[in-house]
Amino acid sequence: MPDIQRNRPPKVIAIANQKGGVGKTTTTINLGTALAAIGKQVVILDLDPQGNASTGLGVPPAERKVTTYDVLVGEQPLERALVDTLVPGLSLVPSDPDLSGAELELAAAPRRSYRMRHAIDRLRKRLEDAGQHYDYVLIDCPPSLNLLTVNALTSADSVLVPLQCEFFALEGLSQLMRTIDLVRTNLNPKLALQGVVLTMYDGRNNLSGQVEADVREHFGDQVYKTLIPRNVRVSEAPSFGKPVLLYDLHCTGSQAYLSLAKEIVQQEKRQALDIERVPA
Repeated sequence: MPDIQRNRPPKVIAIANQKGGVGKTTTTINLGTALAAIGKQVVILDLDPQGNASTGLGVPPAERKVTTYDVLVGEQPLERALVDTLVPGLSLVPSDPDLSGAELELAAAPRRSYRMRHAIDRLRKRLEDAGQHYDYVLIDCPPSLNLLTVNALTSADSVLVPLQCEFFALEGLSQLMRTIDLVRTNLNPKLALQGVVLTMYDGRNNLSGQVEADVREHFGDQVYKTLIPRNVRVSEAPSFGKPVLLYDLHCTGSQAYLSLAKEIVQQEKRQALDIERVPA
């Protein structure tokens, strides 16, 4: 575990979009790696039963002794599930297919939407007591708006939405925004939109440019300037159990995720300064 003392608790970001194939897990893995590469201490929580984030970070099923399923259903502490990855400064809480049954098993459980939030709160307290720290906790959500996603949103400070540059990009996004509003109203008043990141961008065709223009018109400065390109090296990296930054640091995909990480860190600094300027 990292032993760097910081002044604030880790920022918890849920990376969510109920539409599959938008680059959600890819963004979780590579954003986490990029944040670690610029000196941040990061934990990724794999909350997708497919376990693709775990596989993409080189953690095979045999090494997933304690998982997010055990944390949610068995109430194991998060620190027991933490495993190291190939990336210095980046830890993982892995997932496995057992997680797909969590919704049924928790159907009658009290405060079932708060299971992951309580686990993260307990981890924060233990880290604080031990003088240890993480800067970011990234939650890789499943491609659906189920109890797992609700647990992630209830746990999170903010939501990062990867949006694929295709014709139906904005379809279904309104449903996700309604879900965020419902969670904010009923479960987690502090939940904010971290931002929208455009993925699989191809500057050679007009469609990507049109999607970018439409999304920026709808969301304004909540859309990150960084565009994640469609890049074969990004697609190849998971089959080697590596983030793209370890697979090919110099490819356009790696450089884009580094740019996104820096943009998010700068965003956090601006928000912190804005809070300091608010009169007491």
